[in-house]
Amino acid sequence: MSDAGPDWDLYRAFLAVLQAGSLSGAARSLGIAQPTVGRHIEALEAALGGAALFTRSPGGLRPTETATALAPHAQAMAAAADALVRTASGEAEGVRGVVRVTASDIVGAEILPPILTDFRDANREVVIELVMSNRQEDLLRRDADIAVRMTRPTQGALTARRVGVVHLFFYAHRSYLQKYGEPRSMADLSQHNLIGFDRNGPPPEALGAIGGGITREVFALRTDSDLGQLAALRAGFGIGACQPAIARKDPNLVAVLTDAFSFELEAWVAMHEDLKSVRRMRLMFDHLVDGLKAYVAVK
Repeated sequence: MSDAGPDWDLYRAFLAVLQAGSLSGAARSLGIAQPTVGRHIEALEAALGGAALFTRSPGGLRPTETATALAPHAQAMAAAADALVRTASGEAEGVRGVVRVTASDIVGAEILPPILTDFRDANREVVIELVMSNRQEDLLRRDADIAVRMTRPTQGALTARRVGVVHLFFYAHRSYLQKYGEPRSMADLSQHNLIGFDRNGPPPEALGAIGGGITREVFALRTDSDLGQLAALRAGFGIGACQPAIARKDPNLVAVLTDAFSFELEAWVAMHEDLKSVRRMRLMFDHLVDGLKAYVAVK
C-alpha cells in the first residue's frame, strides 16, 4: 500500500456496494459502469493488502469482517468530503451554497418546513439539505452543519443557543374519545389504548412526569418513530403525547389530563464554531433561532 493511500473514488465505490449490496446497484447510484465499480473494489482490496471486502451470496454481495471494520472510517471520509464540498460551494461572505441542517423526524416534518421556506425565500442561492433523524448527527465530524436538538448539546467546539422550552401533553382524537370516553385520572389510562415507544425510551424527565415505572408493555401501539406516533394519534388509535402547536393543526385532537400530565424539552440550535465565519451558516443559524423562539412562544 502506497504512502498516499487508496484514491477516494475507491472508497466511494466501496460505500456504494456496501449500501446497495451489488455491483449493479452501486453503479446506478454512482452513475458509472458496473465493470468500473468492480475494478474499483479490486483496486481497493489490492491497496489494502489483498483482503477480500465482499463475498457472494444468494442475496447479493455480503461484507466481510474487513469491510465491516473499514465501513465507519470510510463513512467518516464521506462525511468530511461532503463537508468540504458544502464549505467550498459558496464564498465565505457570499449568501450562496449549501447548508445541511439536521433535526428529529417530528421537528423536521412538522416544525421546520415554514421556517426553512422563509429562509429560502430570502436567500434564493442557498440550497438546504435536511437530515431528518432521531439519531444525533455528529457536528464535529461535520455530518451536518447545523442541528436543531431537543436536548442540551454536550460536545465541545460548538456554538449553541437555547431557544426555549417545548411542552408536551396527552392528546386523543375526538373519534377515540367518543368510542372509549375521556380518562379522568392517570389511573384511568390503564383502560385506554396508549401510543408510545418501542425500543428507544423517552428522556428520563418524561418518565418522571408520568410517574415512573413505565415500560413498553403498557402501550397498545409501540413505535420509535415520532411521526408514526403522531399519525396514529391523528387516526384515532389512542392517547399519546404531542406538542400543542402540532396538535392544533388538527382541530379534532383534544388535550386530556392537562392538570395531571405534562413535561418539557429544551430546544437548542447548534453548529460547529468554525462555521461562524461563513455568512450563509450564520444567517441560517440565526434564522433557526428566531423561528424556533417564535414557535415555542406560542402557547
